[in-house]
Amino acid sequence: MIKNFTPLHGATHPQNLRPPGAPWPPAPSPWPPVYNRLALITRSRAGLFASTTGAVIILGLLWARAAFHRGAPAPPRVSIHPSRILADGSDLATLLIDAPQAAGRPAISIVENPHGAMIQGIERQDKHWQAQIRAGINPGRIALRIEFPGLPPAAAELTSAPAAADSFEDGTPDFLRLDDNDRQTFRRWFTWLAEAQYFQAPANRPAEIDDCAALIRYAYREALRAHESGWAEAARVPVVPAFAPIGKYQYPYTPLGAALFRVRAGPYLPSDLTGGAFAQFADAQTLWRFNTYALGRDLRHALPGDLLFFRHEAGRMPFHSMIYLGESQFRRDGNRYVLYHTGPDGTDPGEIRRLTLLELIHYPQPEWRPVPGNPGFLGVFRWNILRKAFENEDAPHN
Repeated sequence: MIKNFTPLHGATHPQNLRPPGAPWPPAPSPWPPVYNRLALITRSRAGLFASTTGAVIILGLLWARAAFHRGAPAPPRVSIHPSRILADGSDLATLLIDAPQAAGRPAISIVENPHGAMIQGIERQDKHWQAQIRAGINPGRIALRIEFPGLPPAAAELTSAPAAADSFEDGTPDFLRLDDNDRQTFRRWFTWLAEAQYFQAPANRPAEIDDCAALIRYAYREALRAHESGWAEAARVPVVPAFAPIGKYQYPYTPLGAALFRVRAGPYLPSDLTGGAFAQFADAQTLWRFNTYALGRDLRHALPGDLLFFRHEAGRMPFHSMIYLGESQFRRDGNRYVLYHTGPDGTDPGEIRRLTLLELIHYPQPEWRPVPGNPGFLGVFRWNILRKAFENEDAPHN
């Protein structure tokens, strides 16, 4: 037994007392156990992540609040007055668009009832844009879309009411009558189409052209169409002239649809739209009685596109019609011309003929001369759709 043993400083703890020769216990580590260190690190990182996430959320909320107060791009404010117009082809409404000038020029389109209206005259007025909306002739709801680059689109709408006026009580509604510019355009197209068939080989002509009235129906209908891609082939014409289109409407986009000729007497009534008063077919007598009006027997009153009518009691077809061309649009030589189809005669299908007015006046058969002394000459007639209120007219014909 060891006597007089003096323990070293700090060794008074029983674990510091060891028998002689026994190994010293390992020195205590200055670090906590491993699992304690990992827990410490994990807790520290979690706290940092939570703090960062919280900061991001706060910043996002602050940005959203600022964006809310600043406002996202809004569609332009629009108004239209009046909101109801007449489907007569001339009534107007005004569209006002409030948008900054920096937004650029608006693009306005008709997205519902596209044949119900036309966009005219878009211009800047002080702090807003202004556009004229001109009525078409097809009644109903008209929806508009207004677009600027970088802005959400805006919408506006108006309604067009059916037009039923017939100023002359001739059976043709006023919505079909053309204005000055369209009248000239119609004459140009009508006479060009008819004369183009004269210069076509018979095999290349539309099969429907088999008499005088058929030639007129064809030229009338095709003059009123939109002359777009594919039209020339369908109309059997070799080229498309650089004529302006008719602006008021295009066949068949009218309240009458494909039925464009009046076929019975009486003034126009709204019930005529579905009551059989109009049809796609009309013979020479029907064209004379219900679709044209008299100018008299003086050829000096004739304008290109007018019609000459004859009536001969003998024969299977007593009524005959000719188109007054005026000067040729194909070969200008200073002469005035008339054009007509002779109609079939037995096995002969007939032909299209073009005569100068002087040749017709001196035609060998006097019953075909367009002179006042010929009782078979009914006179010069003009289409009802070309009728103007200030024109003098003869007594109504029937």
